[in-house]
Amino acid sequence: MSLNDGLKALKNQQYPEAVQLLEVYCQNNSDRQSPFYIQAQIALARAYRGNGELNKSLALCQELTQNSNNEARQWAKSFLSLLATQETFNSRHSDSPHWSEEKAARVAQTGIKLRMPKIADHLVFASSVTIVFLLGMVLALSLGLLLIVGHQNPGLGLMIAIVITLIFNGLAFLISPSLMDLTQNWLYKTRWVNLAEIKRQSPETADVILRVCREHKINHPRLGIIDDQNPTAFTYGSFPSQARLVVSQGLFSYLDDDEIATVYAHELGHIVHWDFAIMTLASTLVQITYLIYLFARELGAKAGDDNKFKYGIKVASITAYIFYIVGTYLMLYLSRTREYYADHFAAQVTGNPNGLSRSLVKIAYGIVEEAQKATQPSNLMEGTRALGIYDPKGAIATGTVYRISSSSQPLGRVFIWDLFNPWAKLVELSSTHPLTGKRIRALSTYAEQLGLETDFNMAEVVREGNKLNKNKLWSRFWGELLLGNLHFFGALLGFCLGMFLTLVTKQGTALVSFVMFGFGIGFMVKTLLLYPDFKRSPQSDILSLMCDPYASPVRGQPVQLQGQLIGRGDAGYSFGSDFKLQDKTGMIFVRYVSRFGGLGNFLFGATQAQTLLGSSATTIGWFRRGVAPWLDLIELSTNQQIIKSYPRFGALLTGLVIIILGLILPSIL
Repeated sequence: MSLNDGLKALKNQQYPEAVQLLEVYCQNNSDRQSPFYIQAQIALARAYRGNGELNKSLALCQELTQNSNNEARQWAKSFLSLLATQETFNSRHSDSPHWSEEKAARVAQTGIKLRMPKIADHLVFASSVTIVFLLGMVLALSLGLLLIVGHQNPGLGLMIAIVITLIFNGLAFLISPSLMDLTQNWLYKTRWVNLAEIKRQSPETADVILRVCREHKINHPRLGIIDDQNPTAFTYGSFPSQARLVVSQGLFSYLDDDEIATVYAHELGHIVHWDFAIMTLASTLVQITYLIYLFARELGAKAGDDNKFKYGIKVASITAYIFYIVGTYLMLYLSRTREYYADHFAAQVTGNPNGLSRSLVKIAYGIVEEAQKATQPSNLMEGTRALGIYDPKGAIATGTVYRISSSSQPLGRVFIWDLFNPWAKLVELSSTHPLTGKRIRALSTYAEQLGLETDFNMAEVVREGNKLNKNKLWSRFWGELLLGNLHFFGALLGFCLGMFLTLVTKQGTALVSFVMFGFGIGFMVKTLLLYPDFKRSPQSDILSLMCDPYASPVRGQPVQLQGQLIGRGDAGYSFGSDFKLQDKTGMIFVRYVSRFGGLGNFLFGATQAQTLLGSSATTIGWFRRGVAPWLDLIELSTNQQIIKSYPRFGALLTGLVIIILGLILPSIL
């Protein structure tokens, strides 16, 4: 009998067979300090528990607590705590008809220490680095502005800068929850409810709230419900004792009881970790840098003839804007890290990582479903994008596939892009949340640690991903990265040629002209390559496009889609020119671009877009995939009319104008 046979039986939850195989292996193995023997002992303890033989499992765990292997001792102590919880739970609820075996198993799994996967960054490190950098940015900018104004005492200026920074940030930290309350009541009509109301809609959620607050010695958060069917949940506040936990009614509509409990546990994790407070502070600091940038820009515009003063203000303005961009990406990095830790917390306190995996997929599905019902995108989802449990922009692919099939195989095809496409790593930098495939992969590792069968076979997803042509993936990525920046490389080449001619002819105008030539030509060539020939666009469907692991946000894939225009694509904008297209397999955003730029888009949205809603349409364009997939429209046909879109026109015109300026610049100078 091999150890692998026993482990395989345990993984498949064939507990009687696993017990028999592992007992035989342990009896025949004389080396009790062997790592394989210890692995078999741990597996046997789990198999005993799964087989209902708690006494044997307890005895074996107590024996392992004396083992010389430190990891085995730590595991045994954690598992003993689990067994004690399960034994107490069984004795209390064995006669109660209201407690299902499934719920009993979940409760028994709570409290086990779960290892974080390498995919998740360290929360304390991420928080510390982000806050320190942002505080430094605000302090430096405050100091710079005060000294630029010409303060007579630089030391006093430094003290004033520090005091202003601390007072401003402190007030923002304390006041922001009250401002959020006003926003909640004004925009979303939030209903503040008691725990009894939550228990009426989800009994298991009420139990989780009570248990987490008791174990972590925090006050119950103020509970809110927004009467909106888009499923979401978020927390905010200054201190855990004053936290608010708000969900939408859609959460109760689309999720089951145990899944709702995992979502609340996720949000409680944010409270326990002080995530909401840190994010409130971080977002405030980022906004301060932007305000300082605006202030410095306005101050520079009003400056007199003092060139030194104007130069100093200009430097401060540029620096502030750079800090704002850097601060934004730091905040996004922190936001993604805290989501991993909140997922880990939810899995640990509920013992139900599979429930949270299902929740994420169902939330994506609910977002897509509600988007298909509405003619306008949800203001709630856009307004709470950074706070919510799920990024609505990333919901389209997952929600679309789940709408067609709730089995793991087609969903896995979507997750392959999240895990293996190089563009996924790059576009994630601009996302408030980790990509769904990465989150579910982490949750699946927690389920495996708990001895649960995973709902989504991420091991199969990884196997399929490993079969992809890696050379094709990476060569495409580097080629498209080069292509997307072709205008900069053109400008660099022009600079080199211009420098050579400048040295030869001693005329500096050649340098500027050649830089503009290179930039303009590169811009035009890039545009033509980003939008390949659409006249041979193959007919496809949205689901097939979503499942393409080689899809890119840069180089478009010419396609033809047939479906119905079900709404506008711009949140809260009545004159938006973009559409939502739905076919039998899913939904996608379609981007319209007028040849007259923003004004043309506005006029189209104001005069024609509304009349097209509800029409059956054939669209031709370029499919691209980032956090959210979309179609760059070139032609839209209905029974009544044909609409032309010009996504290349503006870019080609810009490149041409830059080239012309490069030609006429020498004569002007």
